[in-house]
Amino acid sequence: MALHPEALQKLVQIVGESYVFTDIETRNHYGRDETEDYVFPPHVVVKPGTTFEISEILKVANEYKIPTTPIGARTGLSGGALSIYEGIGLSMERLNKILEIDEQNLQVLVEPAVINQVLREAVAEKGLFYPVDPSSMGSCWIGGNIAENAGGARAVKYGVTKDYVLNLEVVLPNGEIIWTGANTLKNSTGYNLTQLMVGSEGTLGVITKAVLKLLPQNKHNVLMLVPFYNAAQACEAVSAIFRAGIIPSAMEFMERDAIDWTLKYNSTINIEVNNKVQAHLLIEVDGNYPEILMLEAEKILTVVEQFEIDEVLFADTEDQKNALWKMRRSVAEAVKSNSIYKEEDTVVPRYMLPELLTGIKKIGAKYGFKSVCYGHAGDGNLHVNIIKGDMTDDNWDTQVPIGIRELFELTVALKGTLSGEHGIGYVQKNFMDIAFSKTHLELMESIKRVFDHNNILNPGKIFPD
Repeated sequence: MALHPEALQKLVQIVGESYVFTDIETRNHYGRDETEDYVFPPHVVVKPGTTFEISEILKVANEYKIPTTPIGARTGLSGGALSIYEGIGLSMERLNKILEIDEQNLQVLVEPAVINQVLREAVAEKGLFYPVDPSSMGSCWIGGNIAENAGGARAVKYGVTKDYVLNLEVVLPNGEIIWTGANTLKNSTGYNLTQLMVGSEGTLGVITKAVLKLLPQNKHNVLMLVPFYNAAQACEAVSAIFRAGIIPSAMEFMERDAIDWTLKYNSTINIEVNNKVQAHLLIEVDGNYPEILMLEAEKILTVVEQFEIDEVLFADTEDQKNALWKMRRSVAEAVKSNSIYKEEDTVVPRYMLPELLTGIKKIGAKYGFKSVCYGHAGDGNLHVNIIKGDMTDDNWDTQVPIGIRELFELTVALKGTLSGEHGIGYVQKNFMDIAFSKTHLELMESIKRVFDHNNILNPGKIFPD
């Protein structure tokens, strides 16, 4: 159904004609993210510049019952920003300022369209550290990070987005504007609306400002690449390192295909890989005292030498470190360039990683698909890329979804869950019954109704059809 002409005219009055777009090219551009090849163009793309304008837009959306989808950097992998019911595509791109870096309290006030890496670099100039670093940190926005509770490589030591959000300015679906909490490190005052908003995927409110906690910046790190002849052993080593008393700042898993495809995709990365190697762990420790870091690295080396490994590479220079991180952060793009694929975001207790990896391969063999696995092993977070390759369209459409359901059933059976950091969004919503009972889902849906009585804000996400 087309947008009501009166509603469209009101949107123009709110933001100005130059920030309202109805042409198909713009609508298609804002109708896709990085989730497979889906395209869901909204009826209209609106680009507000202030919290007040967003409030007025949502009032119009409520009046005319128009589905409204907040749209960030469109780097998501679960379809959270797709306008599946058309309506208004609410682009947040004009709200892109770092408003204040509070060096006294180690806090920063930002708008949602600030790029993650831009924020990290801005606070680093003042000797401060914002740890959340998704692979897409060079393009993803803070608002989307909050909406999806993004993680990243250093979540193993420092936590994920929710651990750094102190307070949020939010426009509710009815247009009311609230702050969810306080700019304090402790807050035991009523229900925690701040944390309810984190990870809510744009279904409960539109985030317009965020107060984030910062840390002092560590001055040193040690980075090593450990090649394993057996991929399951690489997963076993993860838990063994923690049991030895070491908490790395990062611990990333990459199986052989992920590495080979990445090196082929990006010829500027020059790393030799023994033919017998099946997987790598990229391990980092950080701190302020190099001698302590070297002792920790030596202890890690003692642990991994209990497994079948090739020669460990220690990154001696910043260029080597950057090359290793570039390899890890390029994996997703490399996989995408090779084949049509589906990416799942499984997470289990880290000790269960070997069983999860083995199970994934068995399920792939059963349903005829190949998988390429990599991810944040220190968190038990394994990204499973299911590759179409030479599968027939029929098998891709019929067998793979059955295999994915079995994969998620295995993950939950191992005391894990469906997503560690990508969110549920559009593509995973019909698997939610695996992780949650009917009572769980009814509670979540009732919360949605309290916030969004008319179900206008990002409808069709999270909850099963």
